[in-house]
Amino acid sequence: MLPNSLMLVLVVLKDELRATQVEARSVTTQLKGEVTFNGRLRTAIRDISNSWEVEPMDESREEARGDALVDQLCYLGATLRDRLRDALYVGVKRAMAVGCSGFSYDMEVVSHGFVTDISKTDAENEERLHALFDDAEVPGERLAKLFEPEVLPPKTSSVAGEDGEG
Repeated sequence: MLPNSLMLVLVVLKDELRATQVEARSVTTQLKGEVTFNGRLRTAIRDISNSWEVEPMDESREEARGDALVDQLCYLGATLRDRLRDALYVGVKRAMAVGCSGFSYDMEVVSHGFVTDISKTDAENEERLHALFDDAEVPGERLAKLFEPEVLPPKTSSVAGEDGEG
């Protein structure tokens, strides 16, 4: 028979072992969730990169780093920003060309933006500007739709969206 102090130590150790096992299971469950999330995030990044025809980063050398996905998202964000900026410039240039194809006006004047009436107040000019925006809404949508295939990537289905949106 073991002495009482040794029995007490064994009981305490057994309790600590059980608590450690419960904690290990919890950590294992959390880790599995993180691995699943990591895989879904990689798939989403890959899908977005493919749909925008962005060359993906070389993951083989980044795999060991914990922030590789953050690096990929930053790279993807910067690349898409550059492409959207380019699309904006193309769209504005095309819209000006469309206007010139049917009307005669000085493109240099138009390139400076909205023309305000100096005899009117800022509020009146702002009101006129909003009215111009309202008037341009439907025809602007129609003109933008003509350039969509040149600017936007094709729609793809992605597993990243819960509601079917990519």
